[in-house]
Amino acid sequence: MSTSTSLRTQVAIVGAGPAGLILSHLLADAGIESIIIDQRSREEIESTIRAGILEQGTVDLLSAIDPHTRVHTVGHRHDGIELRFQGEGHRIDFPGLVGRSVWLYPQHEVLKDMLALRLSAGQDLRFGVTASSVDGIDTDRPRVLATTETGEQLVIDADFVVGADGSRSVVRPAITGDARNGYFREYPFAWFGILCEAPPSADELIYSNSENGFALISQRSPEVQRMYFQCDPDADPNAMSEAEIWETLQARVPGTTLQEGPIFQRDVLRFRSFVAQELRGGRAALVGDAAHTVPPTGAKGMNLAVADVVLLARALDDLLTRGDERLIDGYAETASSRIWKAQHFSWWMTSMLHVQPGADAFDRRRQLGELRSVVESEAGRTYLAEAYTGWPLA
Repeated sequence: MSTSTSLRTQVAIVGAGPAGLILSHLLADAGIESIIIDQRSREEIESTIRAGILEQGTVDLLSAIDPHTRVHTVGHRHDGIELRFQGEGHRIDFPGLVGRSVWLYPQHEVLKDMLALRLSAGQDLRFGVTASSVDGIDTDRPRVLATTETGEQLVIDADFVVGADGSRSVVRPAITGDARNGYFREYPFAWFGILCEAPPSADELIYSNSENGFALISQRSPEVQRMYFQCDPDADPNAMSEAEIWETLQARVPGTTLQEGPIFQRDVLRFRSFVAQELRGGRAALVGDAAHTVPPTGAKGMNLAVADVVLLARALDDLLTRGDERLIDGYAETASSRIWKAQHFSWWMTSMLHVQPGADAFDRRRQLGELRSVVESEAGRTYLAEAYTGWPLA
């Protein structure tokens, strides 16, 4: 017979990703206690390899949280990207256009930093705990029902519950009524991604549009490159030989010679856009991938989660410290403004750079006209730079 444990806290956070960890830090700075649970082990969280382009505002926040953050020593500042089409490269100069930059710093490195920081500060962070449901959000004592890895039942009574538990959120149904309630778009293509042992092919990221489809030439470290090319969503990542992969990538970036090396990881990443119908209900709210997902083309995923958290932390400080409900009542509307701007930018970058199934000669020439409208216009380049480096955090 399983045992049951009850816990009490001010904020119960489901999910120990960047959103949940950063939120717990901001709450602690305001004197607000929290408990974080995650169904994964610490090792699983830290080894989940995900890309990371950090906006200027995200880096500024991480630097404020920890002045010794490794983003400045392990990460790499990028002052632009290259848009490549018709065999020519066109650099978007971020500092010259908007006075900001981005940093290449993978998400799992952010997780390592934040986990170490929160645990050293005494954060109640419980690994291997799976949330099953959330109830009572329409009362002032919502609770999270969960199970530990040993089968023990766990009940967390809180003043507020936050769903930071990713795209398959357990918290979301308590707010929206159904996990699928929201605004959804699935794209007719995917990215075939590789990690390879080779030095960078370029100093900055290359976003390449070609007649054969899109390619992104990125990097992970001085020794490892991350590259993607447009593929069918149902593509088998193991169906191509290494020679075929390199031939495909090289054909997608004419005019650039890629540094090749042994491929040690390959995967297919489907493209989806989603925004939950409701971001807050009573004493519960959603942040990060639990609230929204975006195609990776605009590099918005983790940055959008950070923006959610900054808003929510201020709202919870007012609610739980001063009894002021105005910011929490406005959380969904305020967060949605940035979310939909990010959704548009991600959709725009995706549609501008990828070849649509069934596209004809008119579509191809219109797309090239769109690309030239951006790179040949200071206003167009400025919009791209502004959106890519990130709008100011609230």
